[in-house]
Amino acid sequence: MDIVLTVNGEERSAAVESRLLLVHFLRETLGLTGTNVGCDTSSCGACTVHVDGESVKSCTMLAVQAHGADIVTIEGLADGERLHPMQAAFRTHHGLQCGYCTPGMVMAAVSLLRENDDPTEAEVREGLEGNLCRCTGYHNIVDAVLAAAKEGAT
Repeated sequence: MDIVLTVNGEERSAAVESRLLLVHFLRETLGLTGTNVGCDTSSCGACTVHVDGESVKSCTMLAVQAHGADIVTIEGLADGERLHPMQAAFRTHHGLQCGYCTPGMVMAAVSLLRENDDPTEAEVREGLEGNLCRCTGYHNIVDAVLAAAKEGAT
């Protein structure tokens, strides 16, 4: 099937198999490898992207379902060399260790702050519960999201 979509502000088109997952389309067809494949079962959130402004685990969506959509990946958050405030907060507050979950965590956190720009610690933890980190214990991730919220990162 032929699909046309906007990815990180650029219109992209491709012929894809109807069974191709969005995460594999982004990584293999478009070469946007910041979106990670963690589980293929929607458990970990490493593949989280924004589809039409909504946080979506891209392993749960077919590429053909994204036809006509506006998609933002971790690569699309930064403004050139200038990090998105959430990316900068993760860096400043050491919100990562191995970094595998980080793109999905950042994307989920940005979406969370769009819905609630002044969350409590409990709300951050609840808002990120669909994204798993096997390394950090979440403390610094939560600190990063709260710091980004104070800076107005949306």
